[in-house]
Amino acid sequence: MVSTITIRRPDDWHVHLRDGAMLAAVAPFTARQFARAIVMPNLDPPVTTVTAAQQYRTRILETTADSFQPLMTAYLTDATDPDELERGHSEEVWVAAKLYPAGATTNSASGVTDITRIRPCLERMQRIGMVLCVHGEVTDAAVDIFDREAVFIERILAPLLADFPELKVVFEHVTTRQAVDFVTDGPANLAATITPHHLHLNRNALFAGGLRPHAYCLPVAKREEHRLAVRRAAVGGSAKFFLGTDSAPHPRSAKESACGCAGIFNAPFALESYATVFDEEGALDRFEGFASDHGADFYGLPRNRDTITLDRAALAVPEDVAGLVPFHAGQTLGWRLAG
Repeated sequence: MVSTITIRRPDDWHVHLRDGAMLAAVAPFTARQFARAIVMPNLDPPVTTVTAAQQYRTRILETTADSFQPLMTAYLTDATDPDELERGHSEEVWVAAKLYPAGATTNSASGVTDITRIRPCLERMQRIGMVLCVHGEVTDAAVDIFDREAVFIERILAPLLADFPELKVVFEHVTTRQAVDFVTDGPANLAATITPHHLHLNRNALFAGGLRPHAYCLPVAKREEHRLAVRRAAVGGSAKFFLGTDSAPHPRSAKESACGCAGIFNAPFALESYATVFDEEGALDRFEGFASDHGADFYGLPRNRDTITLDRAALAVPEDVAGLVPFHAGQTLGWRLAG
């Protein structure tokens, strides 16, 4: 039995670092494990300009180690200027732009109301090689919340890829068998991120002994058949799938409330959580590709040179980390990040 694994230092290709006091509290957990991270722009107000992105990056760097590199994203709105996108990309401020369907998740009210309204942006992004990160859910109230990802593929994503065949697209935090199949069978310019919580949880976790707000995220966890499909995709070795924690912290009071916020804070023990899954699936030999190589290759960035080590050891996850409830709180994981 393998007792230790050493892999190239991973990157997190989808994380929410928030701002202000919350940023200072949570960003060091991401920087401890990951060399780089794609930072989501859904602040309040959202990061829609190059200047705002530069200022946000500065605030992140003030809270993290010098070795950590935040990769900034532009928040797309109906009024986004393609020239601003190109300027931010050419000045190496923005690595990608984020499509939030308006109303889909936290701080998405300013998101895109109709995909046709950002066609000029998508055309420009395709031309300059800027990656589009997609929150893949429709917000049509007539669509069941457990079907919103599958319907998004049919209504939005498949036509988008047909219209922009050279646009690089990351289908973020996939949760369904339909999404896994669509990415697997799709073109080379389509990839997907997978979170640790969607590898561990199915929708029963939301109702285990009562309402469980700390298992609530968007997109919500789905049936067991979907969780298993996502696990197979993660551990299967395909370069189309890579690590993106979607760590999304909220204060306990905002989670444990009459209208609890969506998001799971998994940053403190993300690598241990992923490693546990790969170990359970007998796929530790494929962990480095998923965690460290596939994302960098898709984004066209160099692979990291330094390494991290995880030891097979019991890790008791505390009930509270920095005043927040972490993923796996009160549970024991089988791996521990060394150092």
